[in-house]
Amino acid sequence: MLKRYYYASPISDFLRVPLAEVLGEMAAASGHALLQTQRDAWVAQFKILRDQLTGHQGFVILEYTIPRMGSRVDAILLIGPCCFVVEFKVGATSFDSAAGDQVLDYALDLRYFHEPSHHVPLIPLLIATSTESKSSNHPAVGGDLQPNMIPPDHLGRTIREIVERTQGPAIDPNRWLNGRYSPTPTIVEAATALYRGHSVQEISRSDASGQCLRDTCESISRIIASSKARSDKTICFVTGVPGAGKTLVGLNVANTHSDQTSDLYSVFLSGNGPLVAVLREALARDAVHQARLRGETLRKGEARSRVKQFIQNVHHFRDECLRDLGPPVEHVALFDEAQRAWNRDKTAAFMCRKRNYSDFDASEPEYLISCLDRHRDWATIVCLVGSGQEINTGEAGIGEWLLALSKFRRWRVILSRQIHGLEYRAGDLLAALENQGRVTYNESLHLRASMRSFRAERVSELVRAVLDRDVAAARILLEACQSSFPIFLARDVHRAKEWVRTSARGSERYGLLVSSTAERLRPHGIHVKAPVDPIHWFLDGKDDVRSSYYLEDVATEFHIQGLELDWTCVTWDADFRYSPTGWRNFNFVGSKWNRIRQDAAQRYQVNAYRVLLTRARQGMVIVVPEGNPEDPTRLPEFYDGTYNYLREVGFPIL
Repeated sequence: MLKRYYYASPISDFLRVPLAEVLGEMAAASGHALLQTQRDAWVAQFKILRDQLTGHQGFVILEYTIPRMGSRVDAILLIGPCCFVVEFKVGATSFDSAAGDQVLDYALDLRYFHEPSHHVPLIPLLIATSTESKSSNHPAVGGDLQPNMIPPDHLGRTIREIVERTQGPAIDPNRWLNGRYSPTPTIVEAATALYRGHSVQEISRSDASGQCLRDTCESISRIIASSKARSDKTICFVTGVPGAGKTLVGLNVANTHSDQTSDLYSVFLSGNGPLVAVLREALARDAVHQARLRGETLRKGEARSRVKQFIQNVHHFRDECLRDLGPPVEHVALFDEAQRAWNRDKTAAFMCRKRNYSDFDASEPEYLISCLDRHRDWATIVCLVGSGQEINTGEAGIGEWLLALSKFRRWRVILSRQIHGLEYRAGDLLAALENQGRVTYNESLHLRASMRSFRAERVSELVRAVLDRDVAAARILLEACQSSFPIFLARDVHRAKEWVRTSARGSERYGLLVSSTAERLRPHGIHVKAPVDPIHWFLDGKDDVRSSYYLEDVATEFHIQGLELDWTCVTWDADFRYSPTGWRNFNFVGSKWNRIRQDAAQRYQVNAYRVLLTRARQGMVIVVPEGNPEDPTRLPEFYDGTYNYLREVGFPIL
C-alpha cells in the first residue's frame, strides 16, 4: 500500500535517531529534490518537536498527505486517546485566521473521511514559531476540533493538559496509519487532485458509491480501448442522480487518456461557462502553487494555457471545428451536462446571429457527433447526463442526441437501462436504435448514489419528492436526512445567513443561492440581476467581498450547476409558488408577475429549483420570505402557500 506520509515512528525513536536520518527519509519520500527552504523549515520543526515531546509516549507522523485538499499536514501526534493535528508557521510572529482555518480543515478532513479518526478526539494545534512566550499568558486549551494557537514552547504542556483531561483508550498507531481514507471531494478539489496526478481511487470513497464511481471509470476505459482496437465509433451515456459524480467521471477519463503523443488524446467539454471558468482557474492557481513548492517558476498565463487543453468550452470546440474541417486531434470527447445541449432551432439561431452562419441547420448534438465522425478509424464520445437538469430555453435533453444518432449509422450506443426513466425523456428514439441492433446496455454507466453530500445520501430523493408534491415520501426522506444533514426552514434572510455562517467551520464554503427569475428579493438585499464573477465567488477567501462567504453576491442555477458548496442558503421567491392544485410558475415582467404557461418553460423553472436545492454538501436553510401586504409584487399570499407546504412536509423552523 502506498504510504500517505513521509515519516512515522514511535516518539521514543524520533527523539533518539539523528536528525539527518529523519531528514533523509523524508527527502526520499518526497520524490523530488529537497529545497533549502523546505529543509530549513523541517529542521526548525524537528527541533521544536524534539524539545517539546520529551517525556511523552506515543507516535509521530510527519507530512501526512491529504490528496483531496492537495496538501500535507506538518505533523500528526498520536498520544494517549488524542490525535493532535499540528501545523507550523515557521518564522511567523503572530497568528492569522487563515492559518487557523487551515489546521482546522485538516482535522475536519480526518474526522469526515478517515475511518479511524471518526470517533477519537482531534486537536488542531497551530504553532507560530517566532511568537513570544509568556508563561503567565498561557491560553486556555480547547478540546475536540477546537483550534489551539500556541507559541512553540507551550506545545508540550498543551498536549499534557489535553491528554490528562481526556478519557478513552490509547490510539493504535498501526490501525490509524492503515485505516481507510474515503474522501468526498468537491468537484474543484477533485479536478485539482486529478490534474496533479492523483488517481480517482485516492480521492473517492471506498464504500459502495465510491466503488460504483470507479467501476464506471473502468468501464469507460474499456469502451475506449475496444473502440480503438476495433476501429469502431461509440457513444456512451453516463447517467446518475444529482451529485453522483458524473463530472468527476468525465474529468478522470479525460485526465487518464491525455497522452498528446498518441491518438488517445481526449478533451473534457462543457457548455457550462461558470464551471469551465472555475475549474480552469482553480487548476491554474494550483499548478502555480505546486511549481512554487518545487522551487520552480510557472507564470499563471502559462498555467492557464496548459489547462485549456484539458478543459474546454464546448462552444469554442464547435467554433474551432467550423474553422478547421479536418478531424479534431481528440479521438475521445467527454461532454459534461449533455442534456443541456441545444436543439436545432436554438443552435441555428445562435450561429446565424453570433457567428454569421445563416445556413447552419443542425442541433448541437448532431454537429458535435459529426466533428468526431470525421475520424476515418475510431472515436468515442462520452455524454454525462443529469436527470431533470435542463434549465434553459433550447436545452433539449438526451432525446436530441438519440435523434442525431439516427443520421450516423456507424455509431454504436452504450448506456444503462436507467435511461428509460421518464426524467431522461428518451422515448421512442431509443427503441428505434434498439431495433437497428445498435444499442448495448451496461449498468455500470449509471451512478446510483449521490457523492456530493457525504453526510446524507438521500437529499436528491427528498428534493424530488418535494417538487413532485409527494408529502408522504418527503416526510420519510426528510427524517432519514435530518440527523446528519440539517435542513431548516426560515422566513428571515438575515437569520438564515447567520445560521450558515455559524454552521460552517474552518474554510467550509457557504453561499446564497436564488433562482434566476427571483426578481422581488431586492428588499431583502438580494439583487439577482447584479453580475457575479464565479471565479471570485467560488475560489476566493473570507477576506474578499466578492466571495460567497460575504453572502452579498448571489449565485443562480446557471452559476451553481455542476458545482457545490458545503452550506447553502436558498431564498425562495414568488416566481415558483405552491398551491393545492400544483406548482405555479411566474416571470416578473415590468412591474408585475406573469404566469408561465408553456410546458417547457415550466419544466425549466422546476429544474432550476431542483439544482438550487441539491447543491449543499453538509446542510442548508430554505428561506421563504413573509411578503409585504403593501407591496403588490410581494403579497404574503405569494409566499405563504410555499412556506406552509414546506412546513407540512416537516422542515424544522429556524
